[in-house]
Amino acid sequence: MSFFRKLKDRMFKSSSKLDEGLDAIIEEGAVEEEAVEEEELRAAEAVADIPEPEPEPEPEPEPEPEPEPEPEPEPEPEPEPEPEPEPEPEPEPVEPPVPVEMPEPEPAPVEAPAPAPVEQPIPAPDPMPEPAPVEMPAPAVDPAPAPTPVELPPIESVAPDLTEAAPAKKPGILGRLMGRTSEPRRALDDDMLEQLEELLITSDMGVDIALRVTSNMAEGRYGKLMSAREIKELLAEEVARVMEPVARPLPIYPKKPQVVLVVGVNGSGKTTTIGKLASQFKAAGKNVVIAAGDTFRAAAVEQLQVWGERAGVPVLTAPEGSDPAALAFDAMTKAEADGADLLMIDTAGRLQNRADLMEELAKIVRVIRKKDPDAPHNTLLVLDASTGQNALSQVDLFGKMADVSGLVMTKLDGTAKGGVLVALADKFGLPIHAIGVGEQIDDLQPFDPQEFADALVGFDRS
Repeated sequence: MSFFRKLKDRMFKSSSKLDEGLDAIIEEGAVEEEAVEEEELRAAEAVADIPEPEPEPEPEPEPEPEPEPEPEPEPEPEPEPEPEPEPEPEPEPVEPPVPVEMPEPEPAPVEAPAPAPVEQPIPAPDPMPEPAPVEMPAPAVDPAPAPTPVELPPIESVAPDLTEAAPAKKPGILGRLMGRTSEPRRALDDDMLEQLEELLITSDMGVDIALRVTSNMAEGRYGKLMSAREIKELLAEEVARVMEPVARPLPIYPKKPQVVLVVGVNGSGKTTTIGKLASQFKAAGKNVVIAAGDTFRAAAVEQLQVWGERAGVPVLTAPEGSDPAALAFDAMTKAEADGADLLMIDTAGRLQNRADLMEELAKIVRVIRKKDPDAPHNTLLVLDASTGQNALSQVDLFGKMADVSGLVMTKLDGTAKGGVLVALADKFGLPIHAIGVGEQIDDLQPFDPQEFADALVGFDRS
């Protein structure tokens, strides 16, 4: 984890370039989330309301039996009112008894005064209304305004919580309601995707991989509001997905000695990489021997000797200007006699466009195979991250001349072109064994795709 922190701290040019670029893209097209949220809620409500009235008109055609022609024959019973004259004679006999009954109710009024005293006790309940006014002030105390305003604020404080819980069911709104409204967000549309593509291309990822990465980012997310952090996390995941298949450590074979040939252009960091790998393998309990095959540069030999002393690893040298192929053959013989587990052979730096120097490298490979047809068991191409897209041609030509089996990327701490490693992984699919971000021994570590992707885009998962 310390190496990851160092990787992020030292990959300041690549990460800052992508980091600042992504922030600028988001801020350029940032939109106000409140308006967007209201539109989304209104649209969702409208969509929810529209289907509900549609099924209601369906039962309406069912009451078709309304055209009932049956009530038309009902006018036939109209002649029935004819018997009505019959009851008319009946009231006539009723009239004579009515006057006979009239005198009888006269004694009834005598009884009427009797209920009058019943009305007298009614004033007795007069004292009852007196407590009523006593109760009136009581209700006046209940609706006192003092307690009501005390209860209102807690209700208001609960209301926003309820509104937050309701939209939580709607995708894309919960995050904004959970306190991220202050973070600028932008819709992932065509304009934003074009800007992302340009940014990735300028970071040396290459056109093909930039198009594919942005296409994968838009899948299922097109039109959604995205913050800079969300874009960085998404971009880091896509980069890590591309790098995952090539993240493999240097394989160790039971063959002794296992020959590791290290090649690369001038100044790529071959000598330093050999010294760091030898020290790490020695610390892991391996018996390592180094051959200083760069016989044309005295400084390279001295540098390897310093690393050999530091790690306790022997360094085999030859007079300046000697044939490097002969030194490689002698080193294999010495390592086999000493029972070494690993023989790491340094080579002189050479440009991929120098046919004579590339032929010299091919000669070293042919001589080694005379000693062991399977050698070299590993051919590591050390790449300087600052070379950018030029690294693609290096991998192509060195692969043809020396059958490159794996890559080591150095100097990621001093360039804004670290994205080229993504393009290399996508185009060639060669294993990436290690990356370096400094001169110390712990500045060269096995390649981790997720950590590299996070550092490249400036995304912090902590």
